[in-house]
Amino acid sequence: MDKEKLLIQLEPKSISACSNIPPELAFMGSVLQHQADVFEKARTHDIILDEAPTGTGKTQASLSVLLHQPNKSAVYIAPTNALITQQTLAAEVFVRQANLPHVVKAASAKEIKAWSDVRVGKRSGEKLYNVLRNPATIFPEVGGNRPILLVTNPDIFYYATFFAYSNLDKNNVASVFYSKLATVIFDEFHLYSAKQLVGLLFYLAHSHVFGFFKAKRRVVLLTATPDKACELALKFLQEKGVKIAKITENNPRGVLLPSQVSVNLEIRPQLDKDELLEEIASEVEKLFRERPDKNGAVILDSKDSINKLRDLLVAKGLKNYCGRITGSTPLADRLTAVQKSIILATSTVDVGFNFEKKPGITRQNLDWLIFSTRDRFSFWQRLGRVGRVLGKAETNIPSDAIAYLPDKAWSQGITSLDPTGGRKELTKILENLSCLERPFLDIYWRSEAFLEIARPLSELEEMMEGLAKNTVISELYDTLKSIFGGKREWNYYRYRMKVLRGAEQLAKTSLVKFQKDWKYIKGGQAFVRTFIKANCPEDWEDLNNGVAPIEEYEKIILEDSEIALELKKFANIWRASHAPIFQFRDSIFENLLIKDPKALLLDDSEETTLDPIHLLRYYEFIEDGKYIIVSERAKTLYQLNFRWRYRGSREEFKNQELNKLNAFENCHIERKMGGSISPTPLLKVIEKNLLPGVIIPTAANQGTIFQLRKQGIADYLITVVCDDLQKDYTFYPSLSGILAVANSGVRFRLPDDEDFYII
Repeated sequence: MDKEKLLIQLEPKSISACSNIPPELAFMGSVLQHQADVFEKARTHDIILDEAPTGTGKTQASLSVLLHQPNKSAVYIAPTNALITQQTLAAEVFVRQANLPHVVKAASAKEIKAWSDVRVGKRSGEKLYNVLRNPATIFPEVGGNRPILLVTNPDIFYYATFFAYSNLDKNNVASVFYSKLATVIFDEFHLYSAKQLVGLLFYLAHSHVFGFFKAKRRVVLLTATPDKACELALKFLQEKGVKIAKITENNPRGVLLPSQVSVNLEIRPQLDKDELLEEIASEVEKLFRERPDKNGAVILDSKDSINKLRDLLVAKGLKNYCGRITGSTPLADRLTAVQKSIILATSTVDVGFNFEKKPGITRQNLDWLIFSTRDRFSFWQRLGRVGRVLGKAETNIPSDAIAYLPDKAWSQGITSLDPTGGRKELTKILENLSCLERPFLDIYWRSEAFLEIARPLSELEEMMEGLAKNTVISELYDTLKSIFGGKREWNYYRYRMKVLRGAEQLAKTSLVKFQKDWKYIKGGQAFVRTFIKANCPEDWEDLNNGVAPIEEYEKIILEDSEIALELKKFANIWRASHAPIFQFRDSIFENLLIKDPKALLLDDSEETTLDPIHLLRYYEFIEDGKYIIVSERAKTLYQLNFRWRYRGSREEFKNQELNKLNAFENCHIERKMGGSISPTPLLKVIEKNLLPGVIIPTAANQGTIFQLRKQGIADYLITVVCDDLQKDYTFYPSLSGILAVANSGVRFRLPDDEDFYII
């Protein structure tokens, strides 16, 4: 039976104007109450959480905090590179109007690389350290030793605070991020992934334990829909003495300014991809034909869905009215696309994108919106895009929206929605839908992924070795353990980190040096002990009981090259299998530079970068020097399968490699159509010698695999060729897939047979 479509009218929203503007903010002219509240609370509070609605000036509110410490440096973390550009411009205007001395600089990886290397070296870490230490080192034209306001992204912030830059720079970069910044602003943090939240909460805990809040550091968190896990973490910090102020607009007061018009919302169940796109195309055509003077947008999670939707609309004669905005769209194309009547976009517009028309219009920029969502955070974020009228002359023209929710919402009670209850009723109903929860946070913090925080902890502990306050690391770990719900003590993760660092060092050491020096390499002995435990149970028993000291193995490893080779191979597997935990991006391969002369992906420009997996699955292409030229859309979706040769029997594979975090040597990808392999020279460019991931049985986990696909978690068929038989299994090669499998109840092991998920 068809699931019921639900209709509800969401009442207009208003926001409070400030009637008693603080003198320091007079330069802003009109000030909203939440902006004044953020500024005032920053006088006395360590963390200020601004929960004002999307599009109501949270950026200016956060920047006002700089006025309390006008001669000290700050960092603004924008969630996307596109937003870095926008927020840098906003920060420059604010700093100029406020007469602050800050040098404002955008700092994506591309921009840092482009900074001058005349006065410093070419390393990105070296440049970043110097620009924070003294901006004039890189930009002599700014003069003097002025404070800097660095506008960057979560990637850079993570690499800096988690000691992920090169050995030459990591300590310097981390030290300035941990000790030099007086104001730190996290924008739209409710959209952070589990990994990004780990970085944010680690920084908050560090600021508390190391006394930076007492030294008047201020952290501003900007969000329209805070995450429950973050709320619990902040509550814990508050109980530990951190002063936290929460600014909301739950009860507007005083003079009210319209911020969003009423929205006629229709909620529909998610459909199969082709059916969904046909339905959306029909809705868009209807909306455009009936009201050609109105502007709207479609926001979907899949880039391929957006491109296919455009094809459908082009066939309906709407090509000239459509503009695409995806992660591959260059900035110039975005500025052109946003002027179209119909904007087709992926999640890249979820944060900070205003759909601003030029010349400006007197009503809302979006009159209608159609979107899909997998969780309540993106639901509210996307719904907040339509009907925004703060500062507009016309504020009483209703907008329309269609939202596609997971079909599980209907079995979980969404049909009890009272259509007269407005936003409050909708909020209550959505809060009770488990299908809209964001997965992986709990499993992330209760699994081997917890090892991620052991890296910066180990680095900090090493830097503080011999100091009286070295016990502060244990205190920081205990704080993080309470925040994240960890199950082990610091000694456990300290040791596992030592093993990993040993594996990383030994993996890149020549075999001869390995044989001679493994005992003297940091973590080398710990790694060899782990190897013995995993592969030589009888020797491990003697070693663990003290019958045979570790020194006895020195001669064996030195004289037996085969054993040394096995150790080195194990080091490579250990390093590579754990690599996804410490990589910020979840993609399997690096993006490729492509040209798109037929506008299959881009509307105006011809050049961009693209994920190889997307390219291989959806397009035909040819190679031309450093470029890949996209020639046409694949007539049929390509199947991407992996293939791996296991040296042993199928029974040995099942016992030793199945359901185990591993790094598979010479595992290559095959591109198939209709069961036949399609030769693709490009495959040689993107293959990895060791591919990390987990292989699980397909038949025994069909329900889990199906549900994960509906959540957008990609899996791949992998053919394992054994000595006696080949068989197809399911492969998850990225951290999100690994965590998703664990979260679904599939138990699997680590390379040394420890459990991935700590119960």
